[in-house]
Amino acid sequence: MALIDRENNDIDYNKFARISRQLKPGMVWVSSGATEIGRLDYIKRTGGELSGDIDGVKADYASQGQAILMQSYRNFVDPKFSIRQVLVEHQHFNDEHKRAHIKNLLLRAAAQDAIPIINYNDAVSGEENRKVEIQNLRDTKGYAYELVDNDETASQIACLVGAKTLLILTTLEGIYRDVSDPRSLIREISGKTADEVIKKLDETKRLCVGASRAGANGAFAKLEYIKPCVRQGTRVIIASAKYDIKDILGGRAPSTVVGVSG
Repeated sequence: MALIDRENNDIDYNKFARISRQLKPGMVWVSSGATEIGRLDYIKRTGGELSGDIDGVKADYASQGQAILMQSYRNFVDPKFSIRQVLVEHQHFNDEHKRAHIKNLLLRAAAQDAIPIINYNDAVSGEENRKVEIQNLRDTKGYAYELVDNDETASQIACLVGAKTLLILTTLEGIYRDVSDPRSLIREISGKTADEVIKKLDETKRLCVGASRAGANGAFAKLEYIKPCVRQGTRVIIASAKYDIKDILGGRAPSTVVGVSG
């Protein structure tokens, strides 16, 4: 929803332009928005929404939105850089061979002046079937990655490539002690060891109630998803999409920074 102009119920092209112009090789961009963008585009073209099976409607919107999502990035990313769409599903990250394949693809992109843009492949993944597959994985392996939430996808990608920094952009400026009080922004969650940071993440999760939209998992889930990143030494920043990436990374914009302190 950070890419949507809620007031006008349309794509926020200003955000697309601002974000895209700051993307460079060496970055991996995990982008949400395909389903909602497809929905808005369908409404604009037909005057109404799709009806029927929820899974089918979501797949139809996502397949329509993916094309617009990539077209929008291509319009604004520096033309001297290539962009590459990578559509992932839960199966890809629960299989070591597929994980390795994706990792190599992403690392090659950096060397080839290309920017990978990753989105969950909602168009081919029905919810009920996905739930069965994930439960089977949990039964046999003891765990499973779902990846339906883009925050989880981004965290897993950061772990996969050994990212120095994971930036999660949202509609809020970070994590709050009280989401109704803008003055309660938590600027830093840090500790001398990863275990200390994770303990503080668990304490902070108790403050997190609700989400920015229906179907989202909110700040609580973000703090859970980033734990593997903290363990591998990745610095995590949670900030608002209204700020420039360079300002967030440079500490010139409000955010919540999570990681092991030096």
